[in-house]
Amino acid sequence: MKKVGVAVLGLGVVGGGTCKILLDRRARIREEYGVDVEIVAALDRVAQRAVDLGLNPNILAANIDEIALNPKVDIVVECMGGVEPAKSFMIRALEAGKSIVTSNKEMFAKSWPELERVAAKTGAGLYYEATTGGGMPIIRMMTQAMQANNVLEIKAIINGTTNYILTRMTEEGADYADVLKDAQALGFAEANPVADVEGYDSGYKLSILSSLAFNKRLPVDLIYREGITKITAKDIAIGKEMGFIVKLLAIAKQKDGKIEVRVHPVFLPKHHPLASVNGAFNAVFVVGDAVGDIMLYGQGAGALPTGSAIVSDIVFCARQETHARYGEMNDVVDAGQIIADFESEYYLRLNVRDVSGVIADIANVFKKHHVSISRMRQDEGGEIVPIVFFTHKSHEQAMSAAIEEIRKLHNVVSVENVIRVER
Repeated sequence: MKKVGVAVLGLGVVGGGTCKILLDRRARIREEYGVDVEIVAALDRVAQRAVDLGLNPNILAANIDEIALNPKVDIVVECMGGVEPAKSFMIRALEAGKSIVTSNKEMFAKSWPELERVAAKTGAGLYYEATTGGGMPIIRMMTQAMQANNVLEIKAIINGTTNYILTRMTEEGADYADVLKDAQALGFAEANPVADVEGYDSGYKLSILSSLAFNKRLPVDLIYREGITKITAKDIAIGKEMGFIVKLLAIAKQKDGKIEVRVHPVFLPKHHPLASVNGAFNAVFVVGDAVGDIMLYGQGAGALPTGSAIVSDIVFCARQETHARYGEMNDVVDAGQIIADFESEYYLRLNVRDVSGVIADIANVFKKHHVSISRMRQDEGGEIVPIVFFTHKSHEQAMSAAIEEIRKLHNVVSVENVIRVER
């Protein structure tokens, strides 16, 4: 029977979950998959974590070189987070011919080509299922099950923190700041939530997914990004009345040889499959030209869901004679191949003075910029009244120009929010 030695870097939540699954399922993995996976090394600054997990403290290494030079180690599992020192540790392991498994979406999204170049020299493998979607096997689906398709579109809820916050706001009518505090107290959000709520985390994951979907390296800095911090209970309530649910979506589309990639809040029709994905759950909706619509749904974070994806990668890696190469990651998408002036429907909420002609003035600006109104709603008020517009599909640049001109109208007090609409 093939014996496989694993080193785990970082024994925190994800690393600990991975170790627990490996220890609990070692006999079953032997029986079902014909490989004996053993944790033979670990690296963590807190030695007690190894003891608490039931690991022999003697396997703790002092540094990455001990692991890279350890002949018992075949696979190095990185669960540390952050770009450095994780990236340097992964390169050191690959240089030593060790295959790597990682859950680190930021490091992998930013460093994939460099890691692949080093791995290709030694024949080592790169495995990264746990970077995107937690326990959902979306990476395996994209790399192993979509060969008959050109991927036309991806729409994904791939950040559990923001989905939890938006779900609570939708169900309870609560304000963003209050729900964020609760999410932090419950451990759903970090003390510094910027990576989640401003869309960075979703951007890293979309970079990985869209690179696989379109067989070209899609750098993170080419992805349009907008977070959820401007979403209010008022917007959500209006959306519900009009048949929409707010979600933070990661969107990638391929059109006429160009690529559209963006992360931002959207209004989704209530009947869309992604509209019913609630709480901390994730889902990825993929459209292929042959297969049509596919959706994967599951827990996007946590010790055991993420550990499940890592262990899946470990077993998959252990059974390979040769490892997949990603030469296409050297074919990098440039800014000229990105559709910046994408099309969307829009929701626009304004506060205006309740005077004759204000709506006509706004409509004239829309007309000037070729933006067509599909629906309008005006609430009762005093001297200042809220007005909501929904538009037909318009170009992003035209809508942005129209909004800037509307801001300057004498009787427009404020532009309260702009949210795109996807269907």
